Amino acid sequence: MKNLLHKSGSTSSRQQIQIKEVVDNILVLPNNEYRQILETSSVNFELKSEEEQDVIIDSFQNFLNALPCQIQILVRVREMDIDKYLEDIAKTKDKEKVPAYKKQIEGYCAFVKKLVSGNKILSRRFYIIVPYKHTERHQDMKLIKEHLNLEKDIIVKGLERMQMKARSLSGIEILNLFYGFYNGESMKTQPLTKESVEALLRNNYV
Repeated sequence: MKNLLHKSGSTSSRQQIQIKEVVDNILVLPNNEYRQILETSSVNFELKSEEEQDVIIDSFQNFLNALPCQIQILVRVREMDIDKYLEDIAKTKDKEKVPAYKKQIEGYCAFVKKLVSGNKILSRRFYIIVPYKHTERHQDMKLIKEHLNLEKDIIVKGLERMQMKARSLSGIEILNLFYGFYNGESMKTQPLTKESVEALLRNNYV
């Protein structure tokens, strides 16, 4: 899937971001460079025992030593939209027919509102960026994808040894990631979806 940055007319934002397109869930950059992005789970290191922490440190050292390529680790911290969450919970209350359950939902909403009053609730997401540079001028996406998938599989297996899970981001998820970087407020009211991207491209808005 090609992204909305692939259309004609270079802009200052496009030059700053330096993204050509997204093809088969692979981020295409200038100078024949490509990236695959993995979202990973996390490990709460502080809650582990001292013995478990030592095992994690050793496993992470082995993971780094066994890497087939250089990687980037991205930690994204975002403020959660609690209002939207509470709206969704309130909708379930309207559908609930049992009075006792309705009362529980009301009490839960009141508890959450009190809990977050004056405080920001943050979410953290973790990503690993797998790079690849194609040395030849002519692109062979099949070869590029095979190479990235091979390196991805090695990385995923290394993470699994640390009891972590990882998955590749889809094309629309990659676009959403960058869209959120530069349009944090718009994400709350105008989320980027596959349908909205297709509409933008179809009507030549970008």
